[in-house]
Amino acid sequence: MTETELKDLIGNVRRHLRVTKVVATRAIKLKNGEFYAGFAAAWNSVQPSGHAADLDMMMSDDEIVGGGMTAQESRVAYYLLAMQADIAAYEQAHANGALSAEALRDTVKAVKSNYGKLLRDAFLTAPPPESKKTKGEGGSSDG
Repeated sequence: MTETELKDLIGNVRRHLRVTKVVATRAIKLKNGEFYAGFAAAWNSVQPSGHAADLDMMMSDDEIVGGGMTAQESRVAYYLLAMQADIAAYEQAHANGALSAEALRDTVKAVKSNYGKLLRDAFLTAPPPESKKTKGEGGSSDG
């Protein structure tokens, strides 16, 4: 995949991505143990029980197959949502006074950069590995 194809894929996923569920989690580590709380809220979505009969009554075969994302699109969507969740967590830390405005700016910049690298590394075709010279091809025999 080329850089242009990756940018097109990311743009397409961003344009079509609609968040239908928001999950907020928090883990706190104290000397007496770890404590976890999580909340989820759905927005204007139908969530079938997963039984085939339920799906058949609700959607046609074309809707079931055509409504989803490809594996590649779902990875891009995951990375984009994960980046937003990471940024939101840091914004929450800032709102609670645990992170300065300057640290928030620096962290958000780094998070965006890191996810950009992750997307490029995951989807751009890596150049073929360089062939290693053998002793008979003029390479050093120091090794």
